[in-house]
Amino acid sequence: MLKFIKHHMETIGGIEIYPLISFCIFFAFFLGLFVYVATMRKQYVSELENLPLTEN
Repeated sequence: MLKFIKHHMETIGGIEIYPLISFCIFFAFFLGLFVYVATMRKQYVSELENLPLTEN
């Protein structure tokens, strides 16, 4: 079964770029998420921490 899929993937021209593109998207997403979390205001984080404990 894997040989069947591998053969068809090898016959498609230019397919070797797709794993590179998907890795770049994956890396950019998590890098952006890290930057977002690292630059969050401490007051906002404190509000989110106490959110489950509030009565409202």
